Amino acid sequence: MLVALILTFGQISGAHFNPAVTLADAWQRGIQWRHVPGYMAAQFAGAFTGVAVAHLMFGQPMFAQSHHVRAGGAQMFSEFVATFGLLAVIWGCVRLRSSVVPFAVGAYITGAYWFTSSTSFANPAVTLARSLTDTFSGIRPVDAP
Repeated sequence: MLVALILTFGQISGAHFNPAVTLADAWQRGIQWRHVPGYMAAQFAGAFTGVAVAHLMFGQPMFAQSHHVRAGGAQMFSEFVATFGLLAVIWGCVRLRSSVVPFAVGAYITGAYWFTSSTSFANPAVTLARSLTDTFSGIRPVDAP
């Protein structure tokens, strides 16, 4: 799904779905800082809309506070690894073969989901949105920061 979304929206927004990626890109002068607030507003709106749509598709309440504990040093380190790795994959692939970025990012996030103790949130917008789902992918709101 992530690959399809990146391919679909890449020409519109550069496939900026993640505030961490947007901030890193602005820091590296890939986009202008004045565009960052708009991107971030869209990213957070998209993340919360995604939770609502998924819940409605499966007959769940539109939003439900998560009760899944995801806290501690291992979780924090896991998120550092997941986010650092995501940025490394994006920047490494863009420099060498930009056409593979959607596939590399999709593969990385899939692998990071399964092989990090945090299930690779790696996206502040998605982290907050996941606090409003009590499914297997949720995170308690108190653990989101």
